[in-house]
Amino acid sequence: MRSLSMFSRLLIVSLSVVLVCVAVLSGLAYANLKSHSINTRMDALKTQARDIGYLAGRLSMDSMSKANRQVSAVEEYINWKSRRIYDEYGAYTMVVDRTGKYYIYYLQDHLKEDTQKAVPSAEELSEYMDMALSGQEMVFQTQSAEGPFFTVMVPWVQYNSLNTQRTVMGYILIQTAAQTVHAAYKDMVWQTALAAIGVFMFAAAVVFFVAQQITRPLTVMAKAAGQMARGDFEARAPEEGGKEIEELSRSFNQMAAQLSTLEQSRRDFVANVSHELRSPITSIKGFAQGMLDDTIPPEMHKQYLQVVVDETQRLAKLINNLLNLSRMENEEKSLAYSHFDLNEMIRRVLISRMTQIDDKGLEIEVNFADDSCFVRADADQIQQVVINLLDNAVKYTPSQGTVTLTTREEADRVVMRIKDNGVGIPAADAPYIFDRFYKVDKAHTVGKGTGLGLAICKRIMERHNQQIRLVSGEGGAEFEITLEKGTNPGGSYGNTGAGED
Repeated sequence: MRSLSMFSRLLIVSLSVVLVCVAVLSGLAYANLKSHSINTRMDALKTQARDIGYLAGRLSMDSMSKANRQVSAVEEYINWKSRRIYDEYGAYTMVVDRTGKYYIYYLQDHLKEDTQKAVPSAEELSEYMDMALSGQEMVFQTQSAEGPFFTVMVPWVQYNSLNTQRTVMGYILIQTAAQTVHAAYKDMVWQTALAAIGVFMFAAAVVFFVAQQITRPLTVMAKAAGQMARGDFEARAPEEGGKEIEELSRSFNQMAAQLSTLEQSRRDFVANVSHELRSPITSIKGFAQGMLDDTIPPEMHKQYLQVVVDETQRLAKLINNLLNLSRMENEEKSLAYSHFDLNEMIRRVLISRMTQIDDKGLEIEVNFADDSCFVRADADQIQQVVINLLDNAVKYTPSQGTVTLTTREEADRVVMRIKDNGVGIPAADAPYIFDRFYKVDKAHTVGKGTGLGLAICKRIMERHNQQIRLVSGEGGAEFEITLEKGTNPGGSYGNTGAGED
């Protein structure tokens, strides 16, 4: 079944289960109908035996009173009754007295001979005879020279003239061949079979329809997955079917949309990185070649060597960012939690960036709710987040602009915000700014970064089980991070050793 489609396998398994269930239920239904048919026939023969038993009792009383005319009438009625039983049920009737002598009330000699052949042996009847003479009615199966027979045994009684006392005089024996009884319900086999076939065909149609409804979305989804494997991330699955299939299709489409976004980000990243790598390498090669062939005079070598150093540092920064993000994605290094003063960390980061801040003439506003604000986190990584956010704020804030940093405590956490009054972030870009390789500036402006800074920040905060979010992108960007509240460990803040973004 490995080479069959899911639809074929589901259909085969379902139809097999339905077929087994229909067969079992049909067998049970047939067995119940067969048992009911036999019981109904035996009950009818019991009723006939009681009637003949009553007539036999009347015949005995009339014989004792020597009313010959009445005796003849009763015998004729018994003969008529016996013939009717034979015609209607194919059964033989015998009246047996207490001594074991039996009387066959039938005129045709050949029928009398057939009845005598069907009489069970004395050994077979001995057990039942005592029960019948005690007044019990019975139905049992016996074996005669003619084959298996169903036998009905009903006692017949005689009452005294006052009808106050009854005496069991013998029993009525009605026998019918088993094959006659079987023939009565033979038609039920075909009726049951036809009903079973009808039920199976209806169930097969329902199973086919349900299997098709289940597998069709999966088939479409499989085709869409094949298209995605070939690089077409626009393929989508229909969100229809059962609840589980619909949820699977929705998740598949969400995955496809994310892969499409990631693929576009990857392409943008390749373009950005290619440009970022090509520009400094071209500059370094050009200046070096110019100094070698004396295109650049010796007195200007120092100036252009400084440009080469700056471009080399920019390349090193790009490579470090890529390596840092890769390490964090793979979680190669566990977090080194400690308790430290976040406010003191921010002051030290500001001091390390004073050259860039002064060059642009920026105003720094620091609004701390308290002089000290202790948090529990990995100090090196949180310093990297603060550096990245502050560098972005300084980079995108125009000259003479303002950058604001605030911290405050809320219940069991600390909230830090960094706000600038620069160009801001367009609403269309806001949902993607934390994606890896995403860059708001699509013009590949030299020195504007590669879109890894915020992705690194987000990954660091996720590893701390904390949040980073864009509070506002209009009139400048404002970012917020949360950290777990810490305690004062005593002593000074110390060195974080965080690297440059």
